[in-house]
Amino acid sequence: AGNYGFQAQPMGVPGGFVVPPVYSQPTMGGTNWMPIPPSIPNCPPGLEYLTQIDQILIHQQLELLEIVTGFEESNKYELKNALGQRVYFAAEDTDCLTRNCCGPSRPFTIRITDNLGHEVITLQRPLRCSMCCCPCCLQELEVQAPPGTTVGYVVQNWHACLPKFTIQDGKRMDILKITGPCVVCSCCEDVNFEVKSVDETCTVGRISKHWTGFVREMFTDADNFGISFPMDLDVKMKAVMIGACFLIDFMFFEHGSNKHQRAGVW
Repeated sequence: AGNYGFQAQPMGVPGGFVVPPVYSQPTMGGTNWMPIPPSIPNCPPGLEYLTQIDQILIHQQLELLEIVTGFEESNKYELKNALGQRVYFAAEDTDCLTRNCCGPSRPFTIRITDNLGHEVITLQRPLRCSMCCCPCCLQELEVQAPPGTTVGYVVQNWHACLPKFTIQDGKRMDILKITGPCVVCSCCEDVNFEVKSVDETCTVGRISKHWTGFVREMFTDADNFGISFPMDLDVKMKAVMIGACFLIDFMFFEHGSNKHQRAGVW
């Protein structure tokens, strides 16, 4: 659609992921970071990394205080490439009252920084009713890159059975669709949300919630995700897909107060 070119994503490799070329692996502060790419004309600063990858792995960090007390802490995430090199670091910016009173339905700002500590992507989710029977109050997330410049939105679409979303550009033009499974349960297997063309005839990527083991699923709300997208997809839409992953996490898997539901034990 428009200038957002993409091709069908090869889905023959497990998870639909294709290992990118090997890069050098510098270590900064004990963390193995992806090398800083050169500047690219007309590319939002900090998104140059996304031109070199077709996969992002998102690992939520474990919070000891939250595990012991159940007191909801701000979420923090590492975003890595297929080689395990950190591409970005993401941190939730919310207050204590909002986290513990609103739970996974809370409004949030997530700030994503590069390996120089520069904020390159900002995700903003307003407070909306989370009940599926309220089609007038569906979830939405705004993606800014750089902060202050809106590059796209993730909009929930009402459906009686399936989790469905639309990825839009900064002008509210529909670019991609996301469809999840009827039963969003992470018991002993990955949960896949398929990313498709606007007419939903072609699968171009995937957002997967990875099964991390019974103990971790049962007693924590720290989740691991994988995102695959076409290498030639516009970097702004790649950033919006990252935002979609965070929205899906909060909507379906951030249930710290109900560990049995998270582990698929009813």
